[in-house]
Amino acid sequence: MSDLSPIRNRYEKISYDFTFLDVAFEIKSTQLASLYKRWGRCLVVIDINMKDYFWAHGLELVIHETKIGEKAKTMDTLLGICDAMTDFGIIRKGPVLVLGGGLIIDVAGLGVQHPFWNSTLTHYFWGGFPCATYRRTTNFILIPTTAIGLIDASVSIKVAVNHGKYKNLLGAYHAPLHTFLDFTFLRTLPEAQVRNGFAELVKISTCADYRTFELLDAHCEGLIRLKFGRADGSSEELKSASDTINHRSIHVMLKLETPNLHEVGLLRVIVHGHTWNPTLELAPETPLRHGHAISVDMAYSATLALLKGLITPEDHARILALFSRAGLTVDDPLFDEELLAAGTQAILKTRDGKLRAAIPAPLGECLFLNNVTREEMEVALMMHKETCKSLPRKGAGLDA
Repeated sequence: MSDLSPIRNRYEKISYDFTFLDVAFEIKSTQLASLYKRWGRCLVVIDINMKDYFWAHGLELVIHETKIGEKAKTMDTLLGICDAMTDFGIIRKGPVLVLGGGLIIDVAGLGVQHPFWNSTLTHYFWGGFPCATYRRTTNFILIPTTAIGLIDASVSIKVAVNHGKYKNLLGAYHAPLHTFLDFTFLRTLPEAQVRNGFAELVKISTCADYRTFELLDAHCEGLIRLKFGRADGSSEELKSASDTINHRSIHVMLKLETPNLHEVGLLRVIVHGHTWNPTLELAPETPLRHGHAISVDMAYSATLALLKGLITPEDHARILALFSRAGLTVDDPLFDEELLAAGTQAILKTRDGKLRAAIPAPLGECLFLNNVTREEMEVALMMHKETCKSLPRKGAGLDA
C-alpha cells in the first residue's frame, strides 16, 4: 500500500515589476535593453520602426508584423505568432517584447501592434496568450502604448482571445516579466483612442477612488484633447493632474487585483462596466470600441443604482454627464431588452451563477448586486433610455 498522500499543498510566487519612465525608446535609455543583454537579441511583434533603438544597444531585432482588432483576436492570429516564435528559435527564458495597445497585450502574452505607426491599430494588447501557451510558459516584457493598455490591460495578468460570439472566451493567467509604463506614447494617439482609455479611468474612479473621479470631472475635455498633458500646448497643471490620475488609478487597480490574480474570488471591483458589455461590444457588425461599450454598461449600472436608491440623482447625473462630455457612448440602439437578457445569462455562467454586478454606491465606492429581477432591469433600461434623450447626441458617442 502506498504511503504517498494524495494531497500536496504548493504555492506559486507571482512577481512582476513596473517601471514608470518617459521616452522608453530614446537611445540613452538603458532600462529595456538591459533586460535583453543576456540573449543579445529580441523578438518583437509590432509595426516596423523600432530597429534603431535595439541596434544602438547591440541587440539583433526580429520583427513579426501583425494586425489586431476584435475580429482578428482569434486562435488563427495566436497561432501565427506562435509560428513566429518557432521561426525565431525563442529560448525557454528569453522574453518576447510585447508592444502596443490592450488587444495586443491580451493576444500576445503574444505579440505587438502600435498606433504610433499605424493609426488603424486597436486598443488592446493580446501578446500575453501565445506566451502563456508556447511551451506552456514563455516570458514576455510589456510596453503598453495606448491609454487602455497603459491604464488597464497592463495591470492584469489575464490574456485571451475571442471565440465564436464570445469575448475573451479562451485564455489564461500569465504575468509579464516586466512592464514599462511610458505615458509619452499618448501624444501619438488619435483622440478616439484617448477617449477609449478615458472610460477605464471612469470605471475605476466611480467605484473605488472618488478623488480621481473629481480630477477627471475637472479636467475631462483637456485630458482628451491634449492627450493627458502630453500634447504640445499642455499646461503644467494639466500634466500634473494627468500624472496623479494615472498613477492613482494604476495603484488602486494593483491594490484591488494583486490579492486575487487568478480570480478565485468573483467579487471584483474592476469588473464595473463588464456585466453586459461583453455581449454588447461584439453585437454590431463592426465591434464597438471597448471604452464605449463599457461606458454604456457603466451608465446603465448607474441608472440601476439610482432605481434601487443606492446613489443620489445628483451623482447619477454627474456620472452620465462625464461620459457625455468625454464623447463616450451612454446608450446604444442595440442595448435593448433582448441584449440585456442575453448578456445577463452569459455573465451568470462566467460568475458562477450570480450576477455580481459592480455598481457605484455611493459614488467612489462599490456594491455588488445579485438580487436584481428582470423586471427591475427592464424598468431601469426604460429610465436610462428616457434620460439619455436629454443628453448631447442623445447618448451617442463620438468615433464609437
